Amino acid sequence: MKRRIPLRKRLVVRLLSVSALIAVCSVAATAWLAVTTTTSALKEEQGQDLAADNSILARLSGYAATHSDWTDVRRTVRQLAAETGRRIALTTADRTLVADSAPRGTPLPPRPAATVDPLRTDTYSESGAQRSGIDPRVVGPYRLPAKERAQVEALAAKRKQCYEHYGLQPGIVRTASGRTVVTLPDGTDPASYGAAVCEDGRLNTPTPTERKALADLTDLARPCLKQAGLDFGGQLFPTFDPSGKDLFGGGYLVAKFARAGKEATARAAQHCLLTARRTQLEPYVAPVADLFLGIGDQNTSRFDMSPANKAKVIGAAGLVLAVTVAVTALVAIRLVRPLRALTEAAQQPPELHVRVPVTTRDETGILAEAFNDLTERRARLEAQRKAMVSDIAHELRSPLTNIRGWLEVVRDGVVEPDPPLLDSLHEEALVLQWIIDDLQDLAAADAGTLPLHREPLRAGDLLDQVAAAHRVAARAAGVALRTETDAGAWLDADPVRMRQALGNLVSNALRHTPADGTVTLAARRDGADVVLTVTDTGSGIAPEDLPHVFDRFWRAEKSRSRRTGGSGLGLPIVRHLLAAHDGTAEAASEPGQGAVFTLRLPAAGPPADPA
Repeated sequence: MKRRIPLRKRLVVRLLSVSALIAVCSVAATAWLAVTTTTSALKEEQGQDLAADNSILARLSGYAATHSDWTDVRRTVRQLAAETGRRIALTTADRTLVADSAPRGTPLPPRPAATVDPLRTDTYSESGAQRSGIDPRVVGPYRLPAKERAQVEALAAKRKQCYEHYGLQPGIVRTASGRTVVTLPDGTDPASYGAAVCEDGRLNTPTPTERKALADLTDLARPCLKQAGLDFGGQLFPTFDPSGKDLFGGGYLVAKFARAGKEATARAAQHCLLTARRTQLEPYVAPVADLFLGIGDQNTSRFDMSPANKAKVIGAAGLVLAVTVAVTALVAIRLVRPLRALTEAAQQPPELHVRVPVTTRDETGILAEAFNDLTERRARLEAQRKAMVSDIAHELRSPLTNIRGWLEVVRDGVVEPDPPLLDSLHEEALVLQWIIDDLQDLAAADAGTLPLHREPLRAGDLLDQVAAAHRVAARAAGVALRTETDAGAWLDADPVRMRQALGNLVSNALRHTPADGTVTLAARRDGADVVLTVTDTGSGIAPEDLPHVFDRFWRAEKSRSRRTGGSGLGLPIVRHLLAAHDGTAEAASEPGQGAVFTLRLPAAGPPADPA
C-alpha cells in the first residue's frame, strides 16, 4: 500500500513556504532600505545632517587656514567626497568654480551650504562646539621655528615636572603654531597645592618670533584703540595667557577689562584686536570661498508616502511575491517528478527491476543513475544467488545419488558390501566433505572470520612443501613438477592456508596439463611484494572464460564432469585466502599456451635470531 505523505511535509509545500518567506523578507527589507536611504538623502539635501556638513567645513577651513590659496584643494575635495559620499564644490563669491567633485558641467545646488573663511568661522572648534572668531589653525607669522619650539618644549617639560612634584596631574598640548602649553584640569588652582613657584613666567614669555608678530599686531590695533580712547602706550601683549586658551593675548587683555567691570571698553578692545588680527593673518590664508553640498540636482526628488505611493509599494511587493511563488512552484514540480519516479520504482516487487529515466543532470539525475546501477547490481546478485543454489544442489546431488544407489542395492542384497564398494562409497563421502569444507571456508571468508595464524615463512620452503605433496599425483599424470625460488623472499602468512591456496592451483594445473607437460612453481621478490606463480603447459583458458575463472562453481567444461574438473570452488577459495593476507590473485592465459596464476603478497623480513 502506497503511503500518503502529509501535505505539510511535501517537498513542494516546503519549497513554496520557504520561497514565500524569503520573498516577504526581501520585499520588507527592500522597502525599509528604500525609505531609510531616501530619508537620509532628503536630510542631507535639506542640511539636516549637520555633523557631516560641519566635518566637511572643518576640513576645508583647515586647508584654508594653512594655505594661502586654493591651488591644491582639488585632491582634498575628491578625498572628502569619497569619504562622505557627498558632492562637494567650492566657488568664489562670483560663482567661479574652484574645485568640484562632480563631473564637469554638473549644475550647482541653488544656494551654498556655508562660506569657507578661516578668519570668520562660526562652525569649527576642536571640541566640536560652535564658536565665533578666527580658526585656531591660522597661525601665520606666529609659527615657531624649530629652535624656538625646542626651547618652549624644554620650559614646558620643566613646568610639568614641577607640577607633578606637588601632586598635580598636568597635560602637554602643542598648538598649531608649535608652542607647547602645560594644562591643568579645570578648576585646579596651583597656589592651593603650593605650586605657585612653578609659574615663573618664562613659559609665558613670547619668543623672538612671537614678539615680532605681537609688535606688528600692536601697530595694527593701536589706531583702532586710539579712536576708541584706549591708547595704553607701549606693548599691549607683554605675556601669553597661561591657560593656553588664547595664545595671541587678545582674549587675555579683553578679560582684564571685563574683570574690571568695563564691559563696553572690553567689547571695544575685543573688536579692535580681532580686526587687527584678521588684517595681520589675511595674507596667510586662502581667499573666501562658497561651499556647495549635495548631489547637484536642483529638482531633488522627495519620498512621499502618500496613499498612491503606498499602493505602488504594495503592488510591487505582491508582484514580486507572485513571481517568486510561480518560479518556485515550477522548480519544485521539476524536482519532485523524478523523485516520485524513484519512489514508485523502489516500491515495485523485487522481481520487477524498473529503470528510472534520467531527465536531469543535477543531484536528482545522479540519484536516478545510482538507483539504476543499484537495480542492475541487485539483478546480477539475484541471478548469481540462483545459479549458486543450483550449482550447490548439482554438486551435492551426484555423490549423494551414488551413495544412495549403492546403499539401496546392498540393502536389497543385490551386491555384497565388499572392500572395493566400501572404498567407492568412502570416496564419494570424501567428495561431499570437500565440497562442504570449501563452502564453509568461503562462508568464513565472506563473513571476515576466516582464522589465520601468521608466522614468518620462507617462500622457497612453502613451494617445496606444496611440490612434495603433489609429487605423486604429478608422476601419475606424467607431468613434470618444478620449483624456482628466490632465497630472499619471505612472507608473513599462515602456512596452512597458503599451502591450501597453492595446492588448489597445482591440482587445477595438473588436471589440465597433458602428459609430458610441465607445471612450474616460482617465487621472487618484487619491491615490497613477493610474487608466487603457478605456470602450466596445458590447454589454456579461452579469452571469454578468463574473467570468470574465480567465480564460484564456474568451470570451463560445461558438462561439469568429475574427470575433467573439480567442484568449481577451488579458485574462489584462492582469491579469498589471498584477500585475507592483503594480497591479490590474477590469471593470464592464451589458448594452447597454458595458463599462469599469479599470487602477490606483501613481503616480510626473516625472523630475528633468538641468540
